[in-house]
Amino acid sequence: MGSNVLRAKVGFGVVDILVILGGLLLALVVAGWSSAKSYFEKGRLQGMAEATREISRGIGAHYELEGQAVPESVAKALKAFNAVSGKRWNKRKGSTDPYHARLWTVGDAIGEACWLKGHAAGIRRKAPAEGKIRVDLSLTELLQLSWLAQLGFQHMMPNYCGFEIHRFSGEEEAREGAAAVGKIESVIPAKERPFADLSVQFKKRQKLICDWWQAVPDRLTA
Repeated sequence: MGSNVLRAKVGFGVVDILVILGGLLLALVVAGWSSAKSYFEKGRLQGMAEATREISRGIGAHYELEGQAVPESVAKALKAFNAVSGKRWNKRKGSTDPYHARLWTVGDAIGEACWLKGHAAGIRRKAPAEGKIRVDLSLTELLQLSWLAQLGFQHMMPNYCGFEIHRFSGEEEAREGAAAVGKIESVIPAKERPFADLSVQFKKRQKLICDWWQAVPDRLTA
């Protein structure tokens, strides 16, 4: 009977040891998993932060203005991301990752800064050089002005003895020519114009057109 009691005690002791070893093994696995997850999360955050810095540095030439610091919106977005990346967040299922949200903000700020710089460069490129005036003309207006200028030049030369007669083919063409001349006159600085009131020149041209074509509606040309 004594030997049976001893065997029972020994049996219970082995079971206890196995249970303890199993518990320790489970705790080790959980600790290892938690440590690996924490290590992975820390590495992910460091990787995102480093990638953001490298991307920002790489494309900085596309949004940084010459002689100026990083645009305020970009600096603010990067600062906010760095503040978030230094914290640990418990992401809930279905919720937005706070790190991703800040990255979107950084991307939006960089994109806007690039657009603003490109837009400003485009405006500067389009702008005329200092002391120059740029006029937008359609092909029709350019053709009208071309032959009107040639005709005017010929009649301004004292040695011009041409006998050919050039006339507008109709009222519509005459109005197009008048509009083209008016556009050129309108861009001349006011203090440089040979006439004070643009409307006077405009009315004179319109009167010539009306007196010729509206007096005789079926008239085509001279």
